[in-house]
Amino acid sequence: MEDEIELKTAPADFRFPTTNQTRHCFTRYIEFHRCTTAKGEDSSDCERFAKYYRALCPGEWVDKWNEQRETGTFPGPL
Repeated sequence: MEDEIELKTAPADFRFPTTNQTRHCFTRYIEFHRCTTAKGEDSSDCERFAKYYRALCPGEWVDKWNEQRETGTFPGPL
């Protein structure tokens, strides 16, 4: 019997009604990092935000944002 793979993405969000999901991606990334700051790195409550931004954001963006956070030049409100 073959294993079934279930693919999911972030749920629809009324704040981002257009097909361009750039802001949705950025917002979910920020929500994840705000959550981990408030609840800790190992909080399971934050995992859904991680799944959302990983599904929406290109890896190159995430890598760049992570570097910017490390150097203190990230443009968003964390």
